[in-house]
Amino acid sequence: MPAFRFEAIDQAGKSQKGVLDADSARAARSQLRTQGLTPLVVEAAATRTRGERKQRLSLGKRLSQREQAILTRQIASLLTAGLPLGETLSVLTEQSERDYVRELMAAIRGEVLGGHSFANALAEHPRDFPEIYRALVAAGEHTGKLGLVLSRLADYIEQRNALKQKIVLAFTYPAIVTLIAFGIVTFLLSYVVPQVVNVFASTKQALPFLTIAMMALSGFVRNWWWAGLIGVALLSWFIKNLLARPGPRMAFDRWLLTAPLLGKLVRGYNTVRFASTLAILTAAGVPILRALQAAGETLSNRAMSANVDDAIIRVREGTSLSRALGNTRTFPPVLVHLIRSGEATGDVTTMLDRASEGESRELERRTMFLTSLLEPLLILAMGGIVLVIVLAVMLPIIELNNLVQ
Repeated sequence: MPAFRFEAIDQAGKSQKGVLDADSARAARSQLRTQGLTPLVVEAAATRTRGERKQRLSLGKRLSQREQAILTRQIASLLTAGLPLGETLSVLTEQSERDYVRELMAAIRGEVLGGHSFANALAEHPRDFPEIYRALVAAGEHTGKLGLVLSRLADYIEQRNALKQKIVLAFTYPAIVTLIAFGIVTFLLSYVVPQVVNVFASTKQALPFLTIAMMALSGFVRNWWWAGLIGVALLSWFIKNLLARPGPRMAFDRWLLTAPLLGKLVRGYNTVRFASTLAILTAAGVPILRALQAAGETLSNRAMSANVDDAIIRVREGTSLSRALGNTRTFPPVLVHLIRSGEATGDVTTMLDRASEGESRELERRTMFLTSLLEPLLILAMGGIVLVIVLAVMLPIIELNNLVQ
């Protein structure tokens, strides 16, 4: 039964919106009238135009990562329990709290009942369900293990979100300390330093170089702060456009892999995404070449993605997966060794899961080490800046005291 999106008013004149099932738009209007509602708009849930959908997404109405994980878990649980896909989507449509999620589920349900596959129905909403998600769903439908595939996919999304949240929380404190330090230094330069140093400037006394430099910096902060903001904005725009080009972006990503401390974080984060995605794809029965291509597309580092493309060529020529990835010299040796063990035992998926879990723990450890190192460095840097400002203020006082004596 198709789903229809409606807008109506009740007897009190209050507006109501929602989704209901009916054989036709006329039946939907009749159903609303029997409920004491006056229908204003009744349209099929899947008839929203692409432009309207983009406008909704631009206003922030899209599926969040948390909602995506919850919906995937619910669909997997209901399908595993034996509920048909159409009824599963009906249940999710009825119990969704947010209007956008309710309309999204109703639209997907309408497309599925109209004869489309679940993967093709999701393809109509690429912003909510990325290509890798749809590829896994298509593989699950092809192998008849959609519930199992969605269950593993829900685990993958939840683990990815948890890892991202841990990294963000780990760097939140250093970011707050940096912001507060910047505000304190700006306040000292724009208010405290001029108030104190101008007293000595009016005495016509020869000021130390450090004090003169600090006065010049203070004058720039007070009078030309807008120029500094424009300069930072232009520099950010230039760097963003430069990195949008394939050549500079590839060079930057290659340097990023070799950067001290940060390089290991980038390599570890991309390794976790690659291994976990490849594990889900191979478990779903996706051919290894297609699985490698899809897993490589999830990498944020283009240098690592290019190395995966090279590995795909080697595998197509007959090279084993472990040897192909080992020749790239990009992925950690642990991942290569575990894949080699999986190839020997015939269980590559389990070894990929173990590699993903191990790299995830190692990434968390490195993140905590880096943040614990950043915190004292930020405090020392702020202390050094404040010391320079204090010296710039105190040096004229010391020289004046020497002249008096």
